[in-house]
Amino acid sequence: MFPIRILLIVCSMLLLAGRSGATEPPNVKRALPAADVLIDAGHGGIDGGTHWNGVLEKDINLEISRKLYLFLRSKGLKVILNRTGDYALSDDNRWHLSRSRHRRDLSQRKGLSEEIGASIFVSIHVNWSPKGKKKGPLVIHQTEGKSALLARFIQDSLNQQQGRFRLPQAADQFYLLNRVQAPSVIVETAFLSDPGDRAMLTSIPGQNRIAAAIANGILAYRAFCP
Repeated sequence: MFPIRILLIVCSMLLLAGRSGATEPPNVKRALPAADVLIDAGHGGIDGGTHWNGVLEKDINLEISRKLYLFLRSKGLKVILNRTGDYALSDDNRWHLSRSRHRRDLSQRKGLSEEIGASIFVSIHVNWSPKGKKKGPLVIHQTEGKSALLARFIQDSLNQQQGRFRLPQAADQFYLLNRVQAPSVIVETAFLSDPGDRAMLTSIPGQNRIAAAIANGILAYRAFCP
C-alpha cells in the first residue's frame, strides 16, 4: 500500500497534467487593444513632410489627427492614434532589415495596423503642388470595394466642408495602401501651397473643421458598412 502522502502527490500531478493538456496556449493578441479606427498621423520626427516657410506638414498632420481622434472617441468609437508627438515611427522599428528609414517607417505603420486588427486605417496628410494653383481635399484609396466606399464618404464630406467638387482617386503605387489589409485611405486634407488652404490648415478652427468632416465621413461609412 502506498503511503497517503505519495498518493496525494501522484493525484496532484495527474490533475495538473490534465489541466495543462486541456488549456490552450495564451493568445498574445488578446492582450492588445482593438480599434474601430486606426489614425495614422503622417510623417514625424526627422521626416517633416512637405513644408512652407517653416510650416511643416508633420505638425499639421498631428494636430488634425488629434482632433479627429477626439471627435471619433466622442461618438463612442474605439480609436488608436499611432503618433502622439513629434517622433519618427521608424525609430521604433528594430526588426526590418532595410537600411531605408522611409521603408522602416512605413513598415512600422503597417505592422501596427496588423497587430491591433483595426477595422479601418486612415492616414492623414497635407498636399502640395509646385504650380500653386491646386486646392482642396483628395482622398486616395485601395483598388478594393470597401476602401473605395470609405474614400467616397470622406471625400464627399470634405468637399462639402471646403466647397469643392472632387472625386476620390484609386492608386496602387502607395506602399501603405498596397500592404495594409484593412480598408485604408490616405486623406490629403488640403494644399499647403495654396494661400487659402494654408490659412485653413494652420488655424485651429480650420483644423477642427477638417477633422470634423473626416469624422463625419467615417461615421457615414460605418453606418452604411458596420
